[in-house]
Amino acid sequence: MLLRPEQRTKLDDSDDSLFYSIGRFVTHVDEGFIERLTQLYRDRIPPHSRILDLMSSHVSHLPEEIEYDRVEGHGMNQEELARNPRFARYFTQDLNKNPKLPLPDKDFDAVLICVSVQYLQYPDAIFSEIHRILKPGGIAIISFSNRMFYQKAIAAWRDGTDLSRIELVKRYFQSVAGFTPPEVITHFSSIPSFLQMLGIGAGDPFYAIISSRSS
Repeated sequence: MLLRPEQRTKLDDSDDSLFYSIGRFVTHVDEGFIERLTQLYRDRIPPHSRILDLMSSHVSHLPEEIEYDRVEGHGMNQEELARNPRFARYFTQDLNKNPKLPLPDKDFDAVLICVSVQYLQYPDAIFSEIHRILKPGGIAIISFSNRMFYQKAIAAWRDGTDLSRIELVKRYFQSVAGFTPPEVITHFSSIPSFLQMLGIGAGDPFYAIISSRSS
């Protein structure tokens, strides 16, 4: 079993649609994180790809100068998704209630989840769906930092460390046959640790776990 029942629990177990009913037009991470993520997308996602931005909002952090064939979005807040200029189409769905994506098999070159994977109660089901909708050779990029809505993150994430969270996302990929071995990319602030302890100049840590559909 990928997660035990108690590891899937949230401190706030009220309906997620209520929590996300108000649009939050913020990025949740700092500019350094966003710049690294955009560069990663630039390096790893070819032009004219078909992309699904899963668990998204009003911004996708894709490089503005690159043209993609189609970018589709998913999230929990209609107003946020409607503001995202990259989306040709979007839909809302509570993945913790219904993990089945209303999308065809082998349709996307890339699937992205940015700073949201910590809220998935059934990641095994979602990562199976990601595999299903990716074309063979298609890439999945899961990025996160150490920020979260603490009350909505699952216990396995809340109770972990940054290192254990990296291992957890790797296990999500490894639980699905047909993904390549996960690649881990990390970046930490270069500010001396004693300054970080004082809260001076410390940037958000950057983590990305990458895997491709091999079969």
